[in-house]
Amino acid sequence: MTTLKHTPLNSVHRAAGARMVDFGGWDMPVNYGSQIEEHKAVRTDAGMFDVSHMCVVDVTGPAGSDAARRFLRYAVANNVDKLATPGKALYSCMLNPHGGVVDDLIIYFFRDDFFRIVVNAATADKDLEWLGELNAEGEFGLTISPRRELALIAVQGPNARAKVWQVLPSARAATEGLKPFNAATVADTPFGETMIARTGYTGEDGFEIALPAEHAAALWNALAGAGVRPAGLGARDTLRLEAGMNLYGQDMDDAVSPLDAGLAWTVDLVSARDFVGKTALRPDAAKAFVGLVLRESGGVLRAHQKVVTAHGDGEITSGTFSPTLERSIAFARVPAAVSVGDTVEVLIRDKALSASVVKLPFVRNGKALVS
Repeated sequence: MTTLKHTPLNSVHRAAGARMVDFGGWDMPVNYGSQIEEHKAVRTDAGMFDVSHMCVVDVTGPAGSDAARRFLRYAVANNVDKLATPGKALYSCMLNPHGGVVDDLIIYFFRDDFFRIVVNAATADKDLEWLGELNAEGEFGLTISPRRELALIAVQGPNARAKVWQVLPSARAATEGLKPFNAATVADTPFGETMIARTGYTGEDGFEIALPAEHAAALWNALAGAGVRPAGLGARDTLRLEAGMNLYGQDMDDAVSPLDAGLAWTVDLVSARDFVGKTALRPDAAKAFVGLVLRESGGVLRAHQKVVTAHGDGEITSGTFSPTLERSIAFARVPAAVSVGDTVEVLIRDKALSASVVKLPFVRNGKALVS
C-alpha cells in the first residue's frame, strides 16, 4: 500500500473535519462540508486553499550571470525575455521534443541569475528530472532546488487581499501596488519571510503565499479567524473550470500540444529563439479548444464524453456543474472548423444532448460571461 504524502497543513484539515482524498499521491481535502458554499465564498468574499502539494523550484545560476535566463529561454515555450522587472511572473508550458506538454507552470523573475518556478504536484518529480537533464546537456551550470520546506496557501476572492492585509499588515506596503502576475518578497512578517504573488487559479483576485512550512498552520488559522473560508479541491476544480483555466493531466499532457489545449497564447513562435519542442509544433494542424454549455437536462458534462459536430467528432477534456451559471459546462477539443455559437451534441450515457459552443472563460471576477 502506497503511503500518501502530507502537506504541512494536513493535521489542520483533519481537525476541521475535511473529507480527505488521494490526489496524485497526496492526502488532500476535497471539501470541508459544502463544496458549493466553498465555491460561492471565493466568488463573493474570500476562500483559501492549501496548495502546498505543488512544488516551488528555485533556478539559480552563477552570481551575476544570465545563465538562468538563457536556460529558461530554451526550456519553456513562452519567452522569459518578457520578464524584465523583479517579481514579474509568466505562465508557460514546458514541452518535450515531440511538442507535448511536460507541465504547465508559473515562472517568477527576481534576477538574471535567479528565477523561481511553481510546478504541479503530480509532475514535480518528472519536472525536476527533465530540468536536470536540460541543465546538464546544455552545460548551463545551474543549481535547481526543490523547496519542499515551503508551504503554499492561495487566498482568493474579491475580499481576499484585504483579509490577507488584516493578518499580514507588514505586507501591505509591498503588495498593495502589485499588478496581476507579479510577486513581492516580504521579510518582516510573524510567519517568516514570505513570497506573495498575485497569480490566481480561480478567476478572482487574491494572493498566493509561499512561507516556511513551520508557520503554515499559524497563518492558515489566522486567515480563518479573519473570515477566510477554507476550501478544498472540489471547489478549486469548479472555480478553475468556470475561469477557463486548464488542469494538467486532463486538458493537456505529454501527448498533447499546447496549441491543441487552447494555450497558443503561451507559446512564442514569433521570435527566432529556439526552445524544446518548437520544431514539432504545427499551428496549421491545431484543433480548437472551446467551452461548452449544456442546453438540455438529463446529464452532466464530464471528461472523455464524445462531442459530435458538423465538422467531425471531438472530446470533452474537463466538465462539471457550474455553481455560478447553474448549468453544466465543459472544455472540449474539437475540429478546428467548430466556431463559437455552434450547437453540438454530447453523448452522455445513451443520450445525445445539445450544447452551445462558447468563448472561454465562463466566469471572471464574479460575473458570468456566458448565458
